[in-house]
Amino acid sequence: MKFYADLHVHSKYSRATAKNLDLENLYVWAQLKGIHLVGTGDFVHPVWMKELEEKLEPAEEGLFKLKDKYAKSMDAQVPKACQAKVRFMLTVEISNIYKRLDKVRKVHNLIWSPSLEAAQKVQAKLGAIGNIKSDGRPILGLDSRDLLEIALEADPKNIFVPAHIWTPWFSALGSMGGFDSMKDCFADLTDHVFAVETGLSSDPLMNWRLKQLDPFILVSNSDAHSPSKLGREANIFDTEFSYSAIYQALFDQNDKGLVGTVEFFPEEGKYHYDGHRLCHVRWHPQETTKNKGLCSVCGKPVTVGVMARVEELADRQPGQKSKRHRPYWSAVPLPEVIGEARGVGPASKAVQEAYRKMLTQIGNEFYILLDAPIDQIRRLAGEVIAEGIDRMRKGEVKIAAGYDGEYGTVEIFKDGERQKIEQQLALF
Repeated sequence: MKFYADLHVHSKYSRATAKNLDLENLYVWAQLKGIHLVGTGDFVHPVWMKELEEKLEPAEEGLFKLKDKYAKSMDAQVPKACQAKVRFMLTVEISNIYKRLDKVRKVHNLIWSPSLEAAQKVQAKLGAIGNIKSDGRPILGLDSRDLLEIALEADPKNIFVPAHIWTPWFSALGSMGGFDSMKDCFADLTDHVFAVETGLSSDPLMNWRLKQLDPFILVSNSDAHSPSKLGREANIFDTEFSYSAIYQALFDQNDKGLVGTVEFFPEEGKYHYDGHRLCHVRWHPQETTKNKGLCSVCGKPVTVGVMARVEELADRQPGQKSKRHRPYWSAVPLPEVIGEARGVGPASKAVQEAYRKMLTQIGNEFYILLDAPIDQIRRLAGEVIAEGIDRMRKGEVKIAAGYDGEYGTVEIFKDGERQKIEQQLALF
């Protein structure tokens, strides 16, 4: 069975998240996006865990579904063309801040669990170590290696994934708080890590440049802080629909169950280039080197982004592939494509109306972005939107790269192109 999975999300109990980030809205937005399996996020948070226990029930092995009384209250919000089965996997992100090898490390790690019992064991152990009540993504003074040990002791089938491994401030290989190798981060337990998350600011092509990452399979997830951000990145599986099959697809180097990933264009991620957001300084790594890493406005060190950090650690030429490579498809979220076609922001009323109309008439967002025939899109959504999706599929987009926490901005059409396309259509 082929399905999309987004396994790094949060709940309303994490800092800086939407108030409607609950199971019901994840259920709705998963269908709108075309996602069949979504992470719960935040399972160590005591209040959120109670909600999971109350609202979810076992479905396929290791997976859960929203109980009917909660699902039925939301079904009217899903167009018929998008309606599909949605399952949940128990997931959590932990923020580890600690000292290792004479430096303060700040690393985010994901744990995916096959059962409530396994998740509860992790929760109990971490609750004895630090404060798990104040934030859905708790901050713990715990070594990443020791967190991995706790996960394995709770259940050997827990899946441990270093999150967005290149993000400057909070990741295993980030420029500001990370290590130079996965072995330095996880020490004697490194062999128990078999998947790593690319993050929004890198894509597989960039990660393939490091031979040290060859043993790991690359996964991609949205890290959604609101329901509408689901599916910014996702994994494509073709396996039996169960936790064990997903585990096997990630663990077994000969298993082809992970078909590939859907990725942000990495330039759109908010840490791709170097720079200083407050000073409006956005630099390609060459410019950073030219300025000796110091901001030209305030004189302080700039935040070194993902592109530069990958280049620093790379030992392969661009274009070479790792042993566990999988294909990937780069995509721009559909509201951004519509906004580009209309010449307005993606949050505008006109864009949101067009977005809902396309979901109703064509199908879910992944289908529209990746698979729907362009002629069908053209017929139902218009020439300019169809042209925008076609260009996105071909990679014909221009992006002002993100830097120091600022997302990149996408340009699909040049000034005057929209009108020219519309005039050509009218003439035809």
